[in-house]
Amino acid sequence: MQHKRARFVCTMIAVFLARVPSLCAQGIEVAPFGGYRFGGDFFEIIAGRAVDVDGAPALGVAFDVPLSNGYQIEGLFTHQQADVSIVQPLGPPIGRHMSVDHWQGGGLQEFDVGRHDVRPFLTGSVGFTRFAAEGDSEVRFSLAAGGGVKLFPSPHLGVRLDGRVFATFVDADTRAVACAGGTCFLGLNLNVVWQAEFTTGIVVKFH
Repeated sequence: MQHKRARFVCTMIAVFLARVPSLCAQGIEVAPFGGYRFGGDFFEIIAGRAVDVDGAPALGVAFDVPLSNGYQIEGLFTHQQADVSIVQPLGPPIGRHMSVDHWQGGGLQEFDVGRHDVRPFLTGSVGFTRFAAEGDSEVRFSLAAGGGVKLFPSPHLGVRLDGRVFATFVDADTRAVACAGGTCFLGLNLNVVWQAEFTTGIVVKFH
């Protein structure tokens, strides 16, 4: 069994390596970006109380590998940080440095509008969100979706305008809501944190 698994893994690696030249020939895109992310619920979760922060700047990078018919595999990392002042019942306010990171993988679909230099797109991805303060951090499952447009004034350099929404599942609670004849109906209560991000990036395309 172990030999079969080893042969399978080696075969998959060989197939991937064989496809790398063709993928690179189609043009891998790397897009560092910056913008602003709205939604301060994470900062309130970290602080354990209400804070007067609705959002903060965000930086990140997206990697796109084209397949066919405008579809691309996408990897995304985006980072947000803020310095929050927490008011104490007694004593002076306490300053805390907080950050929220999204790690996502999924797909991007470009749409043909008859122009090679203008490429509208939609995205969808799944991944993880890490929110942290000094000495404490948590990781949760998250989803993301969005869209935008890529503008290519030259074949190798362009601009990417992007908007995306993140849904992070912070807590889940399952409980019986009704029981009859030995059968119980379960209810699922999800605590979801929503964030919206709007960014502008520079796309570098490698052939």
